Parts: sequence; C-alpha cells; structure tokens
Amino acid sequence: MKHRFGFFSGACAAALLMFGASAGARAQVTQATGYTPPDDTPSVNVGGTIFADYTYIQEPTQTDAAGNRIHFNGFNITRAYINVTGQINHLIQFRITPDVVRVAVPTTGPVQGITGTLAYRLKYAYGQLNFSDFTTKGSWFRIGLQQTPYVDFEESIYRYRFAGPILMDREGFITSSDLGASVHWNAPENFGDIHAGVYNGDGYTSPQINDQVAFQVRATLRPLPMIPVIKGLRLTGFYDGDHYLRDAKKERVIGLLTFENPYINFGAQYEKSKDQTTSGGTIVDENGYSIWATPRLPDCGLEALIRWDRVTPDDTKAGRKQRLIVGPAYWFPVTKSGVAAAVMLKFEQTRYMGAPLQKPTEESYGLFTLLNF
Repeated sequence: MKHRFGFFSGACAAALLMFGASAGARAQVTQATGYTPPDDTPSVNVGGTIFADYTYIQEPTQTDAAGNRIHFNGFNITRAYINVTGQINHLIQFRITPDVVRVAVPTTGPVQGITGTLAYRLKYAYGQLNFSDFTTKGSWFRIGLQQTPYVDFEESIYRYRFAGPILMDREGFITSSDLGASVHWNAPENFGDIHAGVYNGDGYTSPQINDQVAFQVRATLRPLPMIPVIKGLRLTGFYDGDHYLRDAKKERVIGLLTFENPYINFGAQYEKSKDQTTSGGTIVDENGYSIWATPRLPDCGLEALIRWDRVTPDDTKAGRKQRLIVGPAYWFPVTKSGVAAAVMLKFEQTRYMGAPLQKPTEESYGLFTLLNF
C-alpha cells in the first residue's frame, strides 16, 4: 500500500511539472495592475511607554516617623512598558508587554527582600489572527492576556492616561486588561466598530478565582463619517456581565458620547453598576458620571485638560464622591505614528460628601510626563 502511494505521488508530481512547463510555454501570468501583495515578512518591533511624575499632596497632611505634620511629595513611575510586537505573517500578529508595579509594603512584620521596589508583571501577552483578507481592515481575533473592550477605547480619545486613569478604571469597576478571547470588527465606511469577548473577569493582576467568566461587549457608532465637521462624533455602549460567585451578580453598563476634531476632544459618560458579593445577598446599585474636554491649539502643541467625575457608591445612601482634574499641557511635535511626548501640570481635588463617605478633602499638584516610542 505504501509503495503504491509513493508511485502515485511520483506520477502526480511528474504530471504537474509537465503541465506547468506547458502552461508556462503558452503564457506568462502577471498580477493585476495596482495589486500589492500582503507583506508576509516575519518581523519583531520593540518600543516603550514611560509615565513619570512629581506629585505634591496639599491635603490631607500626614505624620512622619518623628511625629511632624508633613505634606507628602515625591517622584514616581506609574507605567514603564516594554512593548514587543510583531508578525509571523500578514495574518498572525503578537504582542508581549510587561508593566511596572511597586511591590506593596506590608503593614505588619519586618520589611524584607525587594518589598517596596519596582517590579515587572505581564500586562499583555496575546496572539492575533487578522481577518483583513475577507472582511474590513482592523478586524481580528485575539487570545491571551489582552485589552478589554472599553478602557483602551476611551483612553485612545482621552489621551491623558499618563495623568491618571479614566473613571471606570480608577474606581476599580472594570480592568484594562484580562485573560480571555475576543473578536473585533470594523464596520465599512468608518461607521463604527464592535469589540466583544469572554474573559476570566478578575483582571490581569489576579488569577481566576472561581468558575465564572465575564462577557464584555462594546459597540460604537459613528453616525455621520462622511461629513467633515461632525465625523468625529461617536456613540458607544458597553456591557459587562459577570459574577463574583454563582448567583452573585457583577454587572457594568456604560453609555459614552465622544467628539474629536483638531481643536478639542470631548467625552461624556454615564455608568451603572450592580454588585452582589455573596450568593443571594443584597444587590448594591452604583452610578457615576464623567465629563471631560481637552481644548487645544494644534499648531503650537498647547492643550488643557478639564475633567469632572461624580460617583455614588450606593444609590440607597446619600454619600458621593466628586473629583476635579484641571491643568495645562504641552505635546511635543512628532512626525511618526505611535510616537508621543507630553508634559502636564495638574491640579486634582477629590471631595467626599454625605454618609458613609465623609472623609477629608484630597488635593494635590503634580508635574506629569509621557514618553511613547
């Protein structure tokens, strides 16, 4: 049987060679005019992102080891990515990104080893299968440690992550990265996109701790992409359905309106959350708002950030938290996509109002920098 198969294979090969030679003698096939074949060259690129700042805490004051009342201040690194990206061919891409984190100092016991130092952990590590051969460019499937659908999307318009996370990330309602599988599709003619996936639900900083998974989906509509004046208008809806335990709901719903043009980026968000931390326990309803604008003079790189957040942790109680962030910024001129450098002077105030959130007002000033290359 093996011998017959070998003979058959050899005969087929000979016939194919003869046919190819005959066809080549008759005509030479050329690609259609204007056709550019996809780049299947394997490649690896290395880049980085650095967020560095100096922050002065005006309120509340703290007490040092000698009992003195002090205004805490210091330099810090809040992000130091090493981005390794590349492709196997035009269909298969990958990314590996470690992220810096400060190892927590224990509140009791001796301080030992590297505790309190900056250490690296994985933020992204995924493979991507591109669908551009049979649908719109920018459509793909990912598996691994990757961006969740919402945070990365809003941050790409907001652009001031280096001065602090957006509301949903900062308050811990959703995480920016998680282990899972997701699919992304761009609508034709720039009318919007959809990003949906299944994730562990515990975020990139935690292992999977139960038998529940999270389903997340973001759908964005650009209503009038053909009209230059308002093509930057987008309407976005997001849903995150998860459980702390079986029969213990964890749900997030977001509505977001954004607008972009050369002179301003604007965003207005409303979010609603439900948390039931024990099976059959009380469901806590929470809501929040975030409104921000970044007016700018594009010819000289000058911008400003104006942002207001309000969070009500429990709709049945009066307590709420309000945050104000303002400050000027300068974006250095760059000529290459994916490269950015900026510096910002920031004032931030957080007020706690009503029981059970009555706490001292927090105020800080800072110099924040961004390097992305």
